[in-house]
Amino acid sequence: MLKYTGHSLMDVGVATITAFAGKTSPTQLSEADLDRVADYITREYTRQPLMSFLTVAFPNSGFTQPAYNQQPEKRLVYAERTLRAYRTGVPTLEVTDVFTGEPAAAVPFDVKGELKPGYTFRQHIPLLTGEDVINFFPGGDAGLPVSGTTMLALQAFPLGCAKCGGRLLAVHSDNDDLTLHFARTFLEGNRRAIQLAQATGSNKMPEPQYAYRTLLIQTLLEADAMQREALEDDRPFSLTAYHLTNSGQGVGLDIYHLPLEIIGFLRDMHRAEYRQEWSAIVQRAWEIAPAKKGGKKKTEEKPFQPRRNWLYEDLFNLPNGAARFLRTYFLRVALRYAKSQETDPRTGYSLQREAELVSWKITERFLRRIMHMDKERIEHIRNLGDRLAEYVSAQNDRRFFRDFFTIRRYDYLRTVLIRANVNWVKQGYPPIITLDPYIAVFEEGDELARSDWRLARDLVLIRMVEQLYAKGWLGQNMNVIPEMAEEAELSEDQSTIEEA
Repeated sequence: MLKYTGHSLMDVGVATITAFAGKTSPTQLSEADLDRVADYITREYTRQPLMSFLTVAFPNSGFTQPAYNQQPEKRLVYAERTLRAYRTGVPTLEVTDVFTGEPAAAVPFDVKGELKPGYTFRQHIPLLTGEDVINFFPGGDAGLPVSGTTMLALQAFPLGCAKCGGRLLAVHSDNDDLTLHFARTFLEGNRRAIQLAQATGSNKMPEPQYAYRTLLIQTLLEADAMQREALEDDRPFSLTAYHLTNSGQGVGLDIYHLPLEIIGFLRDMHRAEYRQEWSAIVQRAWEIAPAKKGGKKKTEEKPFQPRRNWLYEDLFNLPNGAARFLRTYFLRVALRYAKSQETDPRTGYSLQREAELVSWKITERFLRRIMHMDKERIEHIRNLGDRLAEYVSAQNDRRFFRDFFTIRRYDYLRTVLIRANVNWVKQGYPPIITLDPYIAVFEEGDELARSDWRLARDLVLIRMVEQLYAKGWLGQNMNVIPEMAEEAELSEDQSTIEEA
């Protein structure tokens, strides 16, 4: 009766009906299940708070037109025509449904019966054009023909979305179970919000606690497909979110994509070997309460509720923002120019205070899953970090550690490494680094620095910090770690490197 089609709006609507019926697949739906959904929509779409809310999805539809406020019977006529054209015996057209290929319903989807039977427009499907616009429709024939089941799914679509920032947040995945999970979660939240609004006499539905990108990750992590341990035969999947409005005041659509690499990494972080360390990093990325200003505290003031987890928000900037992501969350370097200075915890990140959060194990998985870094190069980076940690702790070379951390020019980096290598060899030890591994980590060829040499330096630092913390050296020399505010384009120590 219903099936997934690969189209986001349609599939979210199908998943919403499936979730409403308490089923796990649309193939399990019966006409009685569709009747129950149609009954619910008829009851709730024709009264508040959904009459106001639906203007973001179906402007000028029979559910939202102010002209029908004093004529509720017209809303019921509209509901009957748009919601129940799936029933047996409803006549069909020779043209086919653009989503499913089934015959389109021979029903005019309006109150007066003036629209061309079976055809839909902006008031029926979000982001379509109006009735008189023929652009972007096949054959120059305005509107899209649909069947009765498709029309019901499209009308159910808003119930399977979250309301965020005055828009709908719809989530679609190439994993049907994940599409169903989001639709079910949002549907349950919407039904609770509808009941709350009606109980309090409000015309507005409350929005979710979290900002939409944080909400996406929070909801994703609750899915069964994310909670279970990764299996060899598990099919990888991706996710796309559509933050849209079909309002008459202005149509808008923002698309956010989480590719399978990021979802695979998040699944890895749920595994026992990563979970505890990863949870600590995530926990310190939540918004913090703003500092109290002068004056007495109001007794009715509500406790601060964080809306954003900045690590979750920054996942949507990957892989392009991977270098900054690594430096901020894995090396704990403060983000100086954050937008929300008062509540953004990243402005207060400090390796001096949070060295225990640095994890090469998580970093290595990030490099493999998200950045697709070559396994051999990762191994060279790890080995160099180990050897430099051994050198720093054995020689108590505080200056080298600080220089290596703050250097911003590649020729200076090469100089400090050469100097440390020479000092180490003079004492009878094997070289810290030899030519081939050095080139693999930092250079494209003879004295030609890689474009990502700073990233490589940060990765070596992550391994160094982890090892020096384990050795106890870092705990005794915390003041050698430069804070972000102390960093400059050229430190005083660096200015002497060329002379050495």
